[in-house]
This record gives sequence, structure tokens and C-alpha cells, in this order.
Amino acid sequence: MKRITAHEVALAGVATAIATIFLAVGNFTSILLFIGYLVASFALYLPLAKGSYRGYAMAYVSTVLLTLLLIGTAGYIVDLLPFIVFFGLHPLLNELELRFSVPKLIAKAVKAAWFDGAMWLFWWLIVQTTGVTWIDAYALPIILIGGTLFFLVYDAAYFRIREQVYALVKRISK
Repeated sequence: MKRITAHEVALAGVATAIATIFLAVGNFTSILLFIGYLVASFALYLPLAKGSYRGYAMAYVSTVLLTLLLIGTAGYIVDLLPFIVFFGLHPLLNELELRFSVPKLIAKAVKAAWFDGAMWLFWWLIVQTTGVTWIDAYALPIILIGGTLFFLVYDAAYFRIREQVYALVKRISK
């Protein structure tokens, strides 16, 4: 088994720091929550840019644990769930999609279904913890239609940002 290099550990550490800071700030200020998910997810590409799946795994796990340590209360943990079940794992799935040359239509369909499932789980937990049910009858169609459309735009933009992160890491690594 190949040993992880100091450079890969450093990238994982930087990814963890950036992701943890943005997730914590997003959790404390609800208006920045989605931006926190996005930046944290992009940050996790840093170790993947060097092909370090172990670095990514270290960054993902340490980001989740450190963010949980920082935010503390149960109410905020629910806000971290979309990152845990989707946004934090999305970079890895994109890398695996490219590595194994999965047909785009199949990959998009699987990832869109995964996104919709993650959002439904998040919605279900919000209903369970807050008791807000006034929009519950419309939640599933909104998630399936709106979530899928949002995901398709998000995923396309995500691949473009991935290229920029990879170019940045390549310049830094020289």
C-alpha cells in the first residue's frame, strides 16, 4: 500500500480547516448555511486533486467531527446533516464517476436521486424536530422536481469549479 505523503496530509489539513470554518459559520448564521456547504464541499477537492482518497477521507471525517465539536447542540447537528449525507460525499462520487468512466446520464440520474433522497431525509428530520407540517403535503413534489432541477445545475457548475481547484493545486504543487 502506498504511503500517504506529507503534501497529501497538508492538503487534507487545509481542506479540513477551510471546510470546518465555513460549516461552523454557516451553522451559526443560517443565511450562510448553504454557502458553508458549498465551500466545504469544494475544499474537500484539495486532497482529491492529488489523487489522495485517504487524504479526502481524513479531511471528510475530521471536518464532520470538528464541526460537530464546534457547533455542539443538537439543533445545529440537524443543519449539518446535508453535508454529512450529500455535500461532503459529492466530491468523492464525482471523482469515482470520472475514474471509472461512468456514462453521464447514469451518473446524473443516480446522483440526482441521491440528492433528492438526502433532501427528503433533511426535510423529514425538520418536520420531526420542529413539528412544522403546513407544507408537508407539497414537500415531496417540490423536492423531486425542484431538487432534481437544482441538482443538475449544481452538478454542472461543480465540475467547472473542480477544474479550477485542480489547476490551483497543480500551480501550488510546482
